[in-house]
Amino acid sequence: MRESVQAVQAEVMMSFLVSEELSFRIPVELSYKAHDPYAVRLTFHLPGDAPVTWAFGRELLIDGVGRACGEGDVRVSPVDPDVLGEVLIRLQVGGDQALFRSSAAPLVAFLDRTDKLVPLGQEGALADFDAHLDEALDRILAEEQSAG
Repeated sequence: MRESVQAVQAEVMMSFLVSEELSFRIPVELSYKAHDPYAVRLTFHLPGDAPVTWAFGRELLIDGVGRACGEGDVRVSPVDPDVLGEVLIRLQVGGDQALFRSSAAPLVAFLDRTDKLVPLGQEGALADFDAHLDEALDRILAEEQSAG
């Protein structure tokens, strides 16, 4: 596990559920960056293929650990809503879909670390700060170029 002041990363083993009879374990990298405070990224390392990264709302993953949620391309739900045990993540592109099963514990631990970096509900303040910083830097650079 690597962690900097501005990012949180973890690797989790998930089951890729190909069919009712066939599944295999794959490593999945979880990443979260303070400069993109609303999103988490999951990079799936499927055998024989290039890694595939999906980005979606951190809040969707948080909510999906405890109850079924999501619409469209990304859906997250507990296997058993009464037990914090395993989580299903369904990703869909057109008619194709992939289903992954993960233990809830490493997801919760990762999400807890993201909350320490950027507390849930504080993303907007951070995003605004970054926007103001970018504007200030642009003004400084423009002033330096016009002066030089």
